[in-house]
Amino acid sequence: MSLAVVYTRGRQGIEAPLVTVEVHISNGLPSLSIVGLPETAVKESKDRVRGALLNCQFEFPLQRITVNMAPADIPKEGGRFDLAIALGILAASGQINGASLREFECVGELSLGGELRPVTGVLPVAIQAKRAGRALITPRENAGEAALAEDGKVLAASHLLEVCAHLNGQQRLPFESNEGTAIGFDELADFADVHGHYQAKRALEVAAAGKHNLVMLGPPGTGKSMLAARLPSILPPLTDEEALESAAIASVSDLPFDPRRWRIPPFRAPHHTASAPALVGGGGNPKPGEISLAHNGVLFLDELPEFDRKVLEVLREPLETGCITISRAARQVDFPARFQLVAAMNPCPCGYLGDASGRCRCTSEQVQRYRSRISGPLLDRIDIHIEVPRISREMLRHGAPGGEQTSSEIRRRVIAAREISLQRTGKPNASMAPQEIKKYCELTDEGNRLLEQATEKLGLSHRAYHRILKLARTIADLAGEAKITLPHLGEAIGFRRLDRVSSGV
Repeated sequence: MSLAVVYTRGRQGIEAPLVTVEVHISNGLPSLSIVGLPETAVKESKDRVRGALLNCQFEFPLQRITVNMAPADIPKEGGRFDLAIALGILAASGQINGASLREFECVGELSLGGELRPVTGVLPVAIQAKRAGRALITPRENAGEAALAEDGKVLAASHLLEVCAHLNGQQRLPFESNEGTAIGFDELADFADVHGHYQAKRALEVAAAGKHNLVMLGPPGTGKSMLAARLPSILPPLTDEEALESAAIASVSDLPFDPRRWRIPPFRAPHHTASAPALVGGGGNPKPGEISLAHNGVLFLDELPEFDRKVLEVLREPLETGCITISRAARQVDFPARFQLVAAMNPCPCGYLGDASGRCRCTSEQVQRYRSRISGPLLDRIDIHIEVPRISREMLRHGAPGGEQTSSEIRRRVIAAREISLQRTGKPNASMAPQEIKKYCELTDEGNRLLEQATEKLGLSHRAYHRILKLARTIADLAGEAKITLPHLGEAIGFRRLDRVSSGV
């Protein structure tokens, strides 16, 4: 009678709870049973493990084998436990050194030939293993991702035999490092590619500096999507904590994860046919949606009125709270969702309202019906509304006389302004609380009168009132000014284009 214990990790949201795999071999009819709330893929691991052990010339015990996965109340899913089960059987049967297993955690799916196949959600596992003081054994394809956990010990293997040789002290696996080639901001799409659109570029610079939400209004083909796609190139690089949070979310999703991009703010652009669960996340074992995949980055919604209104309404709460809670009958999972919303829309159903071509034939009722697809409460949560008109052919052909500003030039100003807000409140200006707005967004008497007049004339809500103040604070930071002056406030009010349209101004 023999017992072996192997440590591994499950998956619950972006967390990686510890799972202890206990393997007990006793006398009795040959059998292999797995207990501890395993789902179908875990139950099927018995066949993968048996094939892998036999094809690696190990002896598969012809006895009663019981595999317990504790704690028993956490659902276990996927093939991530194959390696731990195989090592537990080998240790319990005395074919490898079981004493060394207490120093390691392991994840990985096994092929019938013993090769290790990659699994999802390895970065949270590496972070938790580091905190527990144990080294992590992982498939080689997951090594770059796992190595992002700073100061963590990561051992990468391609085959079960390599892992067994390491545990027996025959051939040591090298530790992985995260010193691979990283993609820099210079490799992203550059603002210099966009000719003209100076007001739109200015608005995007202000949005990037304060992490303000933004919507662009203009005819089709004027460059709205092109501008939005270049916003990540002027955002500040992610901090270590932000980068790990965003990378952990990408890691647990079923999407391809590129460790080289972990310092670059994510950019997500779902199609307008996306459902509400696609945006906020869901599933039996909840997975992150688009708003969480855009955490610490940009969520771009092109053709905003074409989204289902009920789908757009699910954005209202995470825009305020910065997180989303997915509740199911069996479990509840929290995903962070501090994203910057950037949207684009046409001014009318045909798209050419106000265009110099004069081709629009939409009635005022049609325009109103089209714009009413976006609710007032959602628009109220968007700080900047700007028009992106069609530029002249001369500008399109030659660009600005002195050349267009590059993303690196704009990013330097954005980083300087963001640093001012971080030193002041520890957060971007868009996230300031009411008491912080009162303290750091003081206006002169002339400024208060101007804002009161704008509030009355445009019919602004209290939320829009505060968002204009935060916007003016960001504009002042970009100018290096300690106080908000009338030009800063006037520019902030001018960015509320849709408020002017709805009020008839």
